[in-house]
Amino acid sequence: MRRIRLIIAYDGTNYCGWQKQPNGVTIEEVLNGALSDLCGEEIEVIGASRTDSGVHAYGNVAVFDTEKSRMAADRFAYALNQRLPEDIRVQYSDEVAADWHPRKRDCVKAYEYRILNRRIDIPTERLYSHFCYFDLDVERMREATGYIVGTHDFTSFCSIKSQATSPVRTVHALEILEDGDMITIHIEGGGFLYNMVRIIAGTLIKVGMGVYPPEHVREIIEGRDRQLAGQTMPAKGLTLIGIDYLE
Repeated sequence: MRRIRLIIAYDGTNYCGWQKQPNGVTIEEVLNGALSDLCGEEIEVIGASRTDSGVHAYGNVAVFDTEKSRMAADRFAYALNQRLPEDIRVQYSDEVAADWHPRKRDCVKAYEYRILNRRIDIPTERLYSHFCYFDLDVERMREATGYIVGTHDFTSFCSIKSQATSPVRTVHALEILEDGDMITIHIEGGGFLYNMVRIIAGTLIKVGMGVYPPEHVREIIEGRDRQLAGQTMPAKGLTLIGIDYLE
């Protein structure tokens, strides 16, 4: 038995998220089909991050086991890309230990939420960013990030659908970047609650609009109430940038 690791990029627009489900096509389902065809056996991948419907990725991580295939580990990326649709691409493949599990190892995940902040939308950005025509005060947003970084109970930033056993998470870094009309919220942490990054983005947008003062974010965290925070922003603005494993 061999265990192969894949680094996967995808445009999540046409998929119902990562995890296999009965009501739509998912990234996991497409990968399983391509791998089963390639290896001549039933294959099921194990993914590191179960991204939601519409969320994109530059570097999600998955592993699969094969008994039959003797293909060199680094060739799986090229062979798979011949069988995958254009909106899914394996960036890299290698062989790992049989017990290497992408969700059971210490890691830092990096996400970005992109906001197109201008008067008129740009059609080519519509699938990969959230359009906001209100002028956002980026300096106020940056001031608010200081209250989010660190280890906190993030109940206020978690969907009620979450099945997490604990709402405590650690945000290692949170930056607000500007490039012309594009504002990017870059966040890194060991793990995130369900919809946590999108709710943080919604809260920071409220700060940027002047609805909340920056210091109100501390009160939102301390309140431990989902109703206190901003809205859950659309999935299309969110991208999983990568996962750094702490070997």
